[in-house]
Amino acid sequence: MVLLIEYPRCSTCQKAKKFLRMNNVKFKTRDIVEDKLSEDEIRKLYKMSNLSLKRFFNTSGSLYRQLRVKDRIHSMSEEEQIKLLATNGMLVKRPILVVGDQVTCGFKEATYFDMIKNMV
Repeated sequence: MVLLIEYPRCSTCQKAKKFLRMNNVKFKTRDIVEDKLSEDEIRKLYKMSNLSLKRFFNTSGSLYRQLRVKDRIHSMSEEEQIKLLATNGMLVKRPILVVGDQVTCGFKEATYFDMIKNMV
């Protein structure tokens, strides 16, 4: 199963969907604002991704800046960061691509291709 966790109005998410469609990958989408991720879901995706938890933050978002997360993140525990990410989908970097047990944040064609290469 392929899941794209997205914000539909996000241009990067639209590029990711276009890439998946062009590569004939069937996928489901989940609107991260309408159906935000729970703490448990964030924890699971984070563990599956092998990325740092900081990579899950949408550092270019206005809410990230408004809450001054950049100034606070270094003193926050992992649990505090997960709780904060779960409060609002706009804090989460997107899109998040889930292919089986692989997870990545953001959109890089090479990474996406590596994740889907056995499907194409």
